[in-house]
Amino acid sequence: MSKSTSDDSNTRQTIAEFKQAVNMTPAQMEKWLDSDDSKRVGQKHGDGESVGHQSGRRIIELLQRRADDLSEDDLAHMRKVVGYIHRHSAQGPSKNDPATSDWRYSLMNWGHDPQKK
Repeated sequence: MSKSTSDDSNTRQTIAEFKQAVNMTPAQMEKWLDSDDSKRVGQKHGDGESVGHQSGRRIIELLQRRADDLSEDDLAHMRKVVGYIHRHSAQGPSKNDPATSDWRYSLMNWGHDPQKK
C-alpha cells in the first residue's frame, strides 16, 4: 500500500471518528459557546477563555470545512477532540444532575452533548 493510500485511509478514519464524536451542529455550538455556562466551565489560561471554549470555536470551523481543505494541524485537532470526548464521556457526571452538570457543559464546549439522542 502506498503512503498516500494509507494517509487517505487515516484521514477518512479521523474525519469519521470526529463526525461521530461531535454530535452538535455549528449553529448549536455557536449558541452554546455564547452562553454563560459555556464560558464558566473548563480549564482556563491567562486570557480567561477555557481550553474547551477555544477548541469549540475551532470545531465550528472544522465542521464547516471541506475534507479536501483540512490541514495536518486540523486533523491533529480533530484527533484531540475525539480523544477528549471519549475520555471525558467515560468519566461520567458527578452526583449532580447530568443535564446541568459541569461535566456535560465541558463536553458541549468540545461539540458533544451527552443528553442528545
